[in-house]
Amino acid sequence: MIRFERAHQHLAIGIAILAGFVDAIGFVESSGFFVSFMTGNSTRLAVGLAQWQGAAAVAGSIIAVFVAGVVAGSLVAARAGPRRSPVVLALVAALLLLAIGLRAVLPGWPPVICLALAMGVVNAALSGQDGAVVGVTYMTGTLVQMGHKIANALRGEGDGRWLGHLWLWTALVAGAVAGARTVMWSALVAYALAALFAAGLAARAAVVARAD
Repeated sequence: MIRFERAHQHLAIGIAILAGFVDAIGFVESSGFFVSFMTGNSTRLAVGLAQWQGAAAVAGSIIAVFVAGVVAGSLVAARAGPRRSPVVLALVAALLLLAIGLRAVLPGWPPVICLALAMGVVNAALSGQDGAVVGVTYMTGTLVQMGHKIANALRGEGDGRWLGHLWLWTALVAGAVAGARTVMWSALVAYALAALFAAGLAARAAVVARAD
């Protein structure tokens, strides 16, 4: 979290909530695949290959779509310049709106694939203070950094600011809980809430961009 300017920290937490929410939708809708957590899909790909199961092809396809989303989001962000966050998040909102339409007329894999594309794109929404892209849709690295900083705090040396990483992880988990509960109640409502939340993040990002 300290790699972000302070004005972007709440936005990062919001994106983590969105990622958890959408990942839970994808997980429930696909019966066990992820749309933002590609480490999990990579394991499913490997196990599927070892067991000669069709799950390998599904996991591989989602990974490919996710990477394509990261590429597309990065290209859009490069063109948008200082307005990268609102522009990228607006694109994410548009893709989630498309996912609603696909879910209504073609339930099954088409909307799930669209969710994976959106989650790839959203990873280009933020950049660190050094200009590097910062992904907030996966938490392994965040938890590792938190552990290192807790150790630093215990030793009284180095950077011991670990609470920001805990907030980011908590945001994703909270979003996932909300997404799972909502999609089990109504899939279309869950998709719609995700799109609305992404649009709200885009609007907030536009305010932050104007203030920078």
